Amino acid sequence: MVAYLCFFLIFGGGPSPVWHLNMQEAGEMAQKEHRYILLNFSGSDWCGPCILLRKEIFDDPVFAGYADSALVLVNADFPRIKKNQLAKEQQRLNDQLADQYNSQGKFPLTLLLDANGKVVREWEGNPSIRAEVFDAQVRSAIEGSRVR
Repeated sequence: MVAYLCFFLIFGGGPSPVWHLNMQEAGEMAQKEHRYILLNFSGSDWCGPCILLRKEIFDDPVFAGYADSALVLVNADFPRIKKNQLAKEQQRLNDQLADQYNSQGKFPLTLLLDANGKVVREWEGNPSIRAEVFDAQVRSAIEGSRVR
């Protein structure tokens, strides 16, 4: 059993990173833990590039491992299918985030924010790169913002 668990964690990717749904809570966590925030706007049930971004980058063990130790992840989802609709309060929170950070309604849109909510880096659409490259871009943006 232990061997199977080790195999799964090493080769099966392990658990996906935790995505938060409340930006205020994420900001408080980022400030307390000295982390950056990665905010992703997605259409989980209709946006093909959003689905691929999640599958190819965000769920990849390379990114997940780094994200778990250095980032607070926030997902602002805008599903269209009736059965996937969000609770009214969650939709209100997501709409507020869109008003503040995604007024043009781009999907997917991924923003790296400092703990105060200032945009450090933006990725419009699916960057169509390997998780390792995305991970390196996030790390580089964080290092670059600390130098300023």
